[in-house]
Amino acid sequence: MNSSNNSQISWDDFTKVELRAGTVIEAEVFKEARRPALKLLIDFGSEIGLKKSSAQITDLYDPELLIGKQVLAVVNFPPKQIGPIMSECLVTGFHNQEGAVVLTMPTQSVPNGARLI
Repeated sequence: MNSSNNSQISWDDFTKVELRAGTVIEAEVFKEARRPALKLLIDFGSEIGLKKSSAQITDLYDPELLIGKQVLAVVNFPPKQIGPIMSECLVTGFHNQEGAVVLTMPTQSVPNGARLI
């Protein structure tokens, strides 16, 4: 697969995206979602606070096992209505070979709100 493309961005473009670490403090099945998803409440520290997200991660993650885990999320997208909830951040991940989402997580604990550099 060719990894090069014509959609290069500048450093200034990259710095506009706020990728931050946060700790999942609540997670539950999003019963109203059209596709299987979880509702997450993530603590991004005192500067950013708590943010809600809807994430299609049910293939690999049970809600109760996500509590206390740190994830990487984009925190400066505008909120997006997803069914009955307002999603306030975008949790990041990769598709594995089966197409399931593998969450992006720090391998060691970092402060909530820490920015990806």
